Amino acid sequence: MRRGPLACLLWPFSLLFRSLTACRRAGFRLGMFKPVRLPVPVIVVGNLFVGGTGKTPLTIWLVEALRRAGRHPGVISRGYGRKGAGVQPVTIRSSAAALGDEPVLIARRTGCPMMVGRDRVAAGTALLAAHPEIDILISDDGLQHYRLARDIEIVLSDARGNGNGWLLPAGPLREPASRRRDFTVDNLGTPTSESAAAMPARSSPTVRMELQAPVAEQLCDRSQRTTLAAIACAQPRPRIVAAAGIGNPARFFATLSAAGLEFEGLPLPDHYAFSADSFTGCEADLILITEKDAVKCQEIKALASDARLWVVPVSAQFDAPFADLILERLRGHATA
Repeated sequence: MRRGPLACLLWPFSLLFRSLTACRRAGFRLGMFKPVRLPVPVIVVGNLFVGGTGKTPLTIWLVEALRRAGRHPGVISRGYGRKGAGVQPVTIRSSAAALGDEPVLIARRTGCPMMVGRDRVAAGTALLAAHPEIDILISDDGLQHYRLARDIEIVLSDARGNGNGWLLPAGPLREPASRRRDFTVDNLGTPTSESAAAMPARSSPTVRMELQAPVAEQLCDRSQRTTLAAIACAQPRPRIVAAAGIGNPARFFATLSAAGLEFEGLPLPDHYAFSADSFTGCEADLILITEKDAVKCQEIKALASDARLWVVPVSAQFDAPFADLILERLRGHATA
């Protein structure tokens, strides 16, 4: 990403933002502010780049990996865009409009005990009180929520790398790319030479995450499934629109293109608020949407009954050692 005139103009404010961030972190590190340690180990999944990098698929994978290892995880999240304040539980029957699209998706995919709240400490405390069987917490996002003490930090990046390398508002980073972490996860897809060059050398273990999306499911009847390969080979060729209201729609479009699909891309703002007429006038035989968008579309009668809408679920895949690395790091972090 180029450092254009506007970025250069905003660079002094970026330095101020960096200084404030560094002071805040130093305050916790030096004991001026005291982080709160919960009675179970905490894993924080987050990113430095503003916008989505694949935290939700990683969180879902982490829940499943910990369960296979015999652990009982719970998840906390801010619940971006939700209605109401305070701490609220999330279940498979929760409304995405009320509690946020990503928490509801995580709850439905995993059935994991979950709470949302701006205050991650309060959310974690409430979740442990409601579910005493939980022996490990995953914080979906919250990398900059330093008041919550954590045992493992996982930082995600994608093919955009670190952008121009500058912090907000001159660049896309919340913290310096050199920030410490326990693991770095690269959700790169097919990185360009520019994005690959933007990746800094890292001292923490780095693993590659691959998002797989082999099938599509009809929104109005999720039992109706087909492969993306079958859609690509269908004759006559269907007219396809791909819509994505996620942090990086290009990643969703690249996944569909890699499956051989030809489509018209419809990028939407992250956490897009769908309405009954969102696809009115859309001349398409199939409209492919992300699973994150599907949890909102299901709550709108006109969209939930639109047979053209098909959901493309994604699943994170890693080399087997990543789960072993996490479990090894957790040894010695026993519950209180």
